[in-house]
Amino acid sequence: MTTHLTTLAARESIADGTMAFHFHRPAGFEFKPGQAIDLVLSAETGADDAGSRHAFSIVSAPFEDELVIATRMRDSAFKRRLGALAVGAQVTIDGPFGSLTLHQNPARAAVLIAGGIGITPLMSMLRQAAHEQRSQRLILLYSNRRPEDAAFLGELQRLETQNRNFRLHATMTQIEASHQAWHGPTGQIDAPRLKTVVPDPGAAVFYVVGPPAMVEGMRLTLAAAGIADDDIRSEEFYGY
Repeated sequence: MTTHLTTLAARESIADGTMAFHFHRPAGFEFKPGQAIDLVLSAETGADDAGSRHAFSIVSAPFEDELVIATRMRDSAFKRRLGALAVGAQVTIDGPFGSLTLHQNPARAAVLIAGGIGITPLMSMLRQAAHEQRSQRLILLYSNRRPEDAAFLGELQRLETQNRNFRLHATMTQIEASHQAWHGPTGQIDAPRLKTVVPDPGAAVFYVVGPPAMVEGMRLTLAAAGIADDDIRSEEFYGY
């Protein structure tokens, strides 16, 4: 991998307890939608060698002129240092890396299944697909506890209007705890829901991203539905 120096351009809240960090994109930095970087904090930020590095999926798309990551702001040493970064602070990025990228056969639909902050690598894919007006069918099943927790939900709804080949199916699993109105589906992403949303699963490739228990459960559900292991690609987010 290659290292680049860059600086923080902006930060924003994108859901309850979730922040996006916008960095200037270094000259010559190229990546594929779905890939990740290691973010390395410098000594000036108070980082030490043991807690100075963390892997993040790239939220921004290759056509964009910035690099964006997003994360749940948990109470860890790294997250505290990240949250305290001043605009203009210098950091190092190492990468890109990762193979969770869209397959190249446009005749096969891509079914994207995300739990919570697992949406981050899929945002890069969906932004790039809308920009290119990609002919491939893209179906996103996106599960969160509440609308307040659903990062990028508004943007995903807009992307659905911009890309006629993209369909969004968002569901909330703890809507009774929400303070926002929600008129969409509720409950887990399970086999009956998959059958309704993806009527021909054998013609698709599946991408599952989220907490380890969710990813493992979805892999078992897909396997029980007869989906070949080669057609299931996944990434587990530990404590994102």
